[in-house]
Amino acid sequence: MDIAISLAIGLVMLVIGGDLLVRGSVTAAKSMGVSPLLIGLTLVGFGTSTPELVTSVTAAMEGSPGIAVGNVVGSNIANVLLILGASAVIYPLVIDPKGFKRDIIVLILSSFALLAVVLVGFMPAWVGILFILSLFGYVYFVYRQEKQHPDEAAVVLEHRVEDVPKGPKGILLPLALAVGGIAITIFGARFFVNGAVDLAKGFGVSDTIIGLTVVAVGTSMPELVTSITAAFRKHADVAYGNIVGSNIFNVLFVLGATSLVKPIEIPKQIIQFDIWVLLATTALLVFFARSGLKLMRWEGFVFLAGFVAYTSFLISIA
Repeated sequence: MDIAISLAIGLVMLVIGGDLLVRGSVTAAKSMGVSPLLIGLTLVGFGTSTPELVTSVTAAMEGSPGIAVGNVVGSNIANVLLILGASAVIYPLVIDPKGFKRDIIVLILSSFALLAVVLVGFMPAWVGILFILSLFGYVYFVYRQEKQHPDEAAVVLEHRVEDVPKGPKGILLPLALAVGGIAITIFGARFFVNGAVDLAKGFGVSDTIIGLTVVAVGTSMPELVTSITAAFRKHADVAYGNIVGSNIFNVLFVLGATSLVKPIEIPKQIIQFDIWVLLATTALLVFFARSGLKLMRWEGFVFLAGFVAYTSFLISIA
């Protein structure tokens, strides 16, 4: 199959599958009386990260650790520089102080945990278990905190649920929709990874570069759609919370689960350069968000310029 067709089919299936999974699971959860707070914290977060998860697991199983790790690192960089940047340009993002302090600490800790793994150069299964348990602990803590003392952060999570397109009524049809979404995502990931590997071979570049660019941006499409939609609806809090939450999920859950399937070798490209770009991007996000607890349009343009510069550099060394 032609490389471009394989990539295109895979990308479309990833986006559609992720959307159906989120739409079906959220609708089913609502029908079962699950609170919007819990739905926003779990199903929406896990759902939008499904393309990254399935793609990284598929890449690891097929012997392409560069795509598996590059997908996570590149997605987290794209989430901030491209998606959050574009969202801030559309509508300045006001940030809830309580949610910022709590979530940004977890984002920083997860970034340093990723740095430790990258510097070691290998991620065994037991580290993946620690990552996943840490994520579950974080989710439980946030849920308990917002349940007992609801504030703007709880409203953010409920807005995330409001922004999810509605699925069919009832429980069975939405569940079928969610299962179908998972199946489509799995098949889409196979097309996408195969196309990415063939693309790397065709241009004589490493899997890691393809993972950091084509695959990372492709699997970030659900976050892009969700955040841009939130910005246009003036749910600016959702756009910010979606990206911070996604970056935490990507490190702790996507990489964690991938290492359980197959221990991960960290490519030298990421050790030498890209992990430091990710840390610098996270630091810039913290700096901008902390100054006035608002992301202004000019800051969004700075993010976008950073994404263009980073991508251009990767292309130049490919």
